[in-house]
Amino acid sequence: MKLLRTLAIAAAFVFAAFSQAVADPVYELRIYTCNEGKLDALLKRFRDHTCKLFEKHGMKNIGYWVPVDEKNGSKTTLIYVLEHASREAAKESFKAFGADPEWQAARKASEEGGKILAKAPESIFMTPTDYSPALKIEKSGKPRVFEMRTYTTPPGKLDALHARFRDHTMKLFSKHGMSHLAYWTPTDADKGAGTKLIYILAHDSKEAGLASFEAFRADPDWIKAKTESEKDGSLTIEPRSEGVKSVYMTATDFSPIQ
Repeated sequence: MKLLRTLAIAAAFVFAAFSQAVADPVYELRIYTCNEGKLDALLKRFRDHTCKLFEKHGMKNIGYWVPVDEKNGSKTTLIYVLEHASREAAKESFKAFGADPEWQAARKASEEGGKILAKAPESIFMTPTDYSPALKIEKSGKPRVFEMRTYTTPPGKLDALHARFRDHTMKLFSKHGMSHLAYWTPTDADKGAGTKLIYILAHDSKEAGLASFEAFRADPDWIKAKTESEKDGSLTIEPRSEGVKSVYMTATDFSPIQ
């Protein structure tokens, strides 16, 4: 009986671990930088081939965006997010994708007029924070823009930043008309694990987003929360342009999230 009980407990632990692994996908933020004049060719390749091949090989398309402003790459940059069952699954999926004859043919045809990418894509694997809302893959039915914000903290300050978002920032964003898409932290040290928070908001327009943040920063509740949370120093590195980065983006026509 004792042996059976031990085996049952062990099996329960294995099942729980398996269930957790299945329930917790990982997300990958990918940033592509094109050669001048090649963004349309890249978007066409994604629209006609890449997205469906990602799905074929087990990757889930979440959202695809192009920056609004030229300084952030409006003519050369594609930003997108994929969902994978695990890091190992992502590795196997991309291996199968790269070997797929349809992808190889599409890539060759799309680059007959010259190489599309100016450099290797940037890839950041991420996990959702405990306060991130459930990710909704939806079309809003009305035009909107998205804003990707990346915060970098001094060493040891990320937990305090999370606490401020969890207890104050998110509800104040909502109060001032901003919609939450998702909040993530990188999983790898060289990509900012332990010091970075990456999140995406939705606004009716860039102008609406800027106005919302202006009202948010003037809100007495925010001023109080910020002051109390930063008694021992700022929660983002200085200068602010390095500690807080913002990219306004529009969804591509083939993006699942609109």
